[in-house]
Amino acid sequence: MSNTNQHPELQEEQRRVTEMSAMIAGRLEELQARTGGIRGEIVDIRTNFWDDVTVNFEDSAETAETYASMKQQAEILSERERSHRHMEQQLATLNRLARSPYFGRIDLIEDGGEGIAEGEPIYLGIGSLLDDSGERYLIYDWRAPVSSLYYDYGPGPVRYETPGGTITGEMTLKRQFVIRDGRIRSMFDTGVTIGDELLQEVLGQQSDAQMKSIVATIQSEQNKIIRNEKARLLIVQGAAGSGKTSAALQRVAYLLYRYRGILNADQIVLFSPNPMFNSYVSTVLPELGEQNMTQTTYQQYLEHRLGRDFELEDPFTQMEHILSAGDADVDRQRLASIALKAGASYMEIIDRYAASLGGQGIVFAPVMFRGRELIAAEEMERRFYEMDRTLSIPNRIRALATWLLKELTALGKKERKKRWVLEAIELLDRETYAEAYVELSRKNKFTEHSFTDFDSEQRYLAGLVVQEKFKKLRRKVKALRFLDVPAIYRALFRQEDEIGRYTLAQLDAGLMPYEDATPYLYLKEKLEGFQTNTSVKHVFIDEAQDYSAFQFAYLKRIFPNSRFTALGDFNQAIFAHSGTGEGFHGLGQLFEPEDTERITLMRSYRSTRQIVDYTSRIIHAEEQIVPFNRSGAEPLVLFAQVDSERLAMIKESFNEWKARGLASCALICKTAAESKTLHAALSEMMPELMLVGKDTATFEKGWIVIPSYLAKGVEFDAVLISDASRSAYAQESERKLFYTACTRAMHELRLVSMGPLTPFLAIS
Repeated sequence: MSNTNQHPELQEEQRRVTEMSAMIAGRLEELQARTGGIRGEIVDIRTNFWDDVTVNFEDSAETAETYASMKQQAEILSERERSHRHMEQQLATLNRLARSPYFGRIDLIEDGGEGIAEGEPIYLGIGSLLDDSGERYLIYDWRAPVSSLYYDYGPGPVRYETPGGTITGEMTLKRQFVIRDGRIRSMFDTGVTIGDELLQEVLGQQSDAQMKSIVATIQSEQNKIIRNEKARLLIVQGAAGSGKTSAALQRVAYLLYRYRGILNADQIVLFSPNPMFNSYVSTVLPELGEQNMTQTTYQQYLEHRLGRDFELEDPFTQMEHILSAGDADVDRQRLASIALKAGASYMEIIDRYAASLGGQGIVFAPVMFRGRELIAAEEMERRFYEMDRTLSIPNRIRALATWLLKELTALGKKERKKRWVLEAIELLDRETYAEAYVELSRKNKFTEHSFTDFDSEQRYLAGLVVQEKFKKLRRKVKALRFLDVPAIYRALFRQEDEIGRYTLAQLDAGLMPYEDATPYLYLKEKLEGFQTNTSVKHVFIDEAQDYSAFQFAYLKRIFPNSRFTALGDFNQAIFAHSGTGEGFHGLGQLFEPEDTERITLMRSYRSTRQIVDYTSRIIHAEEQIVPFNRSGAEPLVLFAQVDSERLAMIKESFNEWKARGLASCALICKTAAESKTLHAALSEMMPELMLVGKDTATFEKGWIVIPSYLAKGVEFDAVLISDASRSAYAQESERKLFYTACTRAMHELRLVSMGPLTPFLAIS
């Protein structure tokens, strides 16, 4: 890498930055004035809308004129609102460019001399900027096709893809800038990869409360993730701190830019590991000028679909149960149950079971009303199995629902004569009686000699009462609640084995174990018909190593038109069902080989070289993790004999980090129970220490105590492991959990050991 901070070139580049800053400031001032003017027009139109509309409904001609006047005024308002939204977007882009107009420059000579003017520099920024004529780019958006050269090549022969085909040429210069408030702080030329100087500056900064959007530091391998448009399934295996999530969010921004007008943010879904993570990444896309996509967790989706039937366990409660195991027999049953229900083979079991239900075995719930049976379950079963068996089960269920609705209509007419209906009529308010009179008058039910027709009134009011009471029954039928799915799922476990006994005990108590939720929902949809979402075009799954093979197959089923991007690290597969890797490693089987692409990121940027080298000893990685060359303190192990000694060590470390200006420091405990205990013990001496739990919705920088499994995907300036002893981490199933906790540290890692150190840190 050659430094180019000589005076002539630096002065020339600074002159251009000054010109760009002045131009951006001028356009901002002009656009703000225009935006304010249009905003005033919109307010005026809304305020005086009806004053400017001629309203007259005397005849058809006047009515047509009134309609045309209203339509014209509404169109004027709509056009002004569109203009205002467009100007607001332009203002947002200009405000971002004002802080830092661009971060890179490439000089390109295209073969054939077409396209970009020969020798004219190409400057790259977070948004585009055109000259006053609107024909020449002064700054190119980082997502433009030509911008890929900055990330993928150094000086020399280059090629890039455009909608019109492949462009080849020669790059004669690749330059990077750090620009703040109109001044060039540093400038240097670089080769193939993004320069170490720029990365050093970014990585040397303190961790923020949110993830940063640093498009200037995108590496070539990350750029392949961002701009991939061919794969239906893109699998990214990335080491801790390799920039997987950052690349995924920048990929969303690229897709929204590339397919603007065809793809919008509502058609992209991100499944994130926990609600706190959503807060952590929430600012990235807005900083890149895009709306946030739909963000959810898989647990939130399950609760949305199943919350009424059972108390649904979440994966963190499952993890807490396993990490705090007491009863060996129950624990063995639980692990066996998790292993069975995570695999693709269990989906095949449910497929066979569902197919058999076409012949016999479906359980129906009777339609009950006021404590008595209106329609018996046996009658539903008889009618269902009398239907043509070549019809699918969902079609037969829907046909049964249609019959039930007709039955409810007939039964409702019989119900009107019951005593409870007459009693209910007597309690009706005067408004209901008045409405009945108006309705019966309209239907000519009253004679001209009699003010009231008692029989007609009673029949009408009885119908109203029964109709209102039957509404709930009709809603249940339309929602297919007459199908007793819990009983049907229970029947899967009739055989007397330990998995069956454990599962039935949980379901009978009204609890749905996390490992059962997806199989239960899959069976439910095999019977009722799948609730697919065809509008979603891209599904992103972060921390994909924590999903089972069953869950992946289910997601593919409910998002049939989607391309999938799955990002994970098998070395951080901490959940019981993910230890074998069947889910993440087996992902490629969901799509054809030609539709699947795998990208591996082995360079870690989060942590210092010392922390990466230290934590790499914990795992047996399939490939060597390569640290970015950023130095820091060696990880430090502190040994404590009693708990008071440990508490003093924690306080001393946090005070030291605070004095050094570190803004984000985490005490990472193995479990939520340990986190709660330590937080209570430390809160008096460290009142600013915040406790993070599975329901914490926002990520805030500062001093926090957090369970190991909730810290996934997040980074901190400094991390202290609350107990790194053999008594805390010794089971092989806990190795990756320990690794995940340690790799959250950016600059400093310390570990307290209450007794002999975990064997995971033994020097081999």
